[in-house]
Amino acid sequence: MRVTIFTIGTEGDVRPLVALGVGLARKGHIITIATDKSCADLVTAHGLNYRPLSGDFRSWMHEDPDLHKRGLSTPDMARKFRDRLRMLAEDWPRQGMAAAADADLLIGNGMVFLLADSIAERLDLPVVETQLVPTLPSRNPPLMPLPRWMYRLPGAANRLLGRLSRRLVWSVMTPAYQEVVRPGLGLDPYTAPGPLSGIQSRHLRLFGYSPTLVPPDPEWPDTVQVTGAWVLPASSEYKPSPELTTFLLSGPRPIYAGFGSMTNIDADALTGTMARVARETGQRFVLATGWGGLQSGEIADCPLIHIVQHVPHDWLLPLMAAAIHHGGAGTSIAAARAGIPSIVVPVFGDQPFWASRLQRHGAAPPPIRRSQMTETRLQKALRAVEYPAMQRAAAELGQRLRREDGVDTAIGTLEAWGLIRSNPASLDRQTTPGAGPSSH
Repeated sequence: MRVTIFTIGTEGDVRPLVALGVGLARKGHIITIATDKSCADLVTAHGLNYRPLSGDFRSWMHEDPDLHKRGLSTPDMARKFRDRLRMLAEDWPRQGMAAAADADLLIGNGMVFLLADSIAERLDLPVVETQLVPTLPSRNPPLMPLPRWMYRLPGAANRLLGRLSRRLVWSVMTPAYQEVVRPGLGLDPYTAPGPLSGIQSRHLRLFGYSPTLVPPDPEWPDTVQVTGAWVLPASSEYKPSPELTTFLLSGPRPIYAGFGSMTNIDADALTGTMARVARETGQRFVLATGWGGLQSGEIADCPLIHIVQHVPHDWLLPLMAAAIHHGGAGTSIAAARAGIPSIVVPVFGDQPFWASRLQRHGAAPPPIRRSQMTETRLQKALRAVEYPAMQRAAAELGQRLRREDGVDTAIGTLEAWGLIRSNPASLDRQTTPGAGPSSH
């Protein structure tokens, strides 16, 4: 079968869908991923077809120095994302139709699921929603940034906050879909109160995160399946640089520090703090520069810190003693799977949520707000991740997560629903799902 997957965002929003696509391709399916050109090489390097879909978040983060300053302010971020999605959506009807031209099944991830849903309606194709984070109201806290004390609210309060969060998300998406995408595809707007108003659905939802970290809610319908994380392993051909190998062998296990796609306007201050802590404590670090360019003169002059640009997490993190990171979904699961404690410094969006999940499992101390990461607070957190109880909790969590196979579970669910079949070579082109519990 031919499957087109729609996803945009940072690499963390694309990489898991590439992992799912690779798993489907191994079953003999022909996979196309529509995403921004900044991730085109990631798609094609794994043997999948690429189609363009506007979603350049890297440039946006670099162009808007205010973005991460206000990344934990829900009202400010809602306004910024509403405007950005409205602009990006101008290209989506044309790009989406081109990407789906020969597809038998559409999969839409995250903020562009409704694009896949609308194209599926236009072309009379089956569609599957995927999310890398828990987007439905639940007894667990919602994704929106909350004061730390609110992560201990009872389930009923969390469900109410979850419903409010869904309303907020729809208000962000409304201009893009109601004013641009739906009219651009010749479709009527979604009817009030919008497609995110309830938890019931005609289509299958696959949630690609760990049910260990975030248990499914008992009130969710059978159309929701939490599969486990979709992990894209490092290439067997990956070889670390001689300099990195020498550094790793030259002393005790270092601590990883990296903020992935988060651009930091005060990168010099952040790295300067780490350099001073390294000198004061003797702690060794591997620092991944990421999109934020985490380098400074102080780092370059510190032999206790080794700088890397990009090293696969599943190769590097198991060799670390702990990880300092922003709390993105991808980095959080990578550190947890590696069985090491995390020190989370949230910058943006859902990162406080993942920090709270790691802390709840005993695998992280309380998070440190980026604006409050002083040498004293960082040293306190470094002492916390050395506690035997935290190291044991992190190791046990890692063992549980490594037993999950999210890609296989997702593919098995698609097969059980009749949306794909295990022997696609014998199939003719399909436009409707088979004997699954629902159809588009």
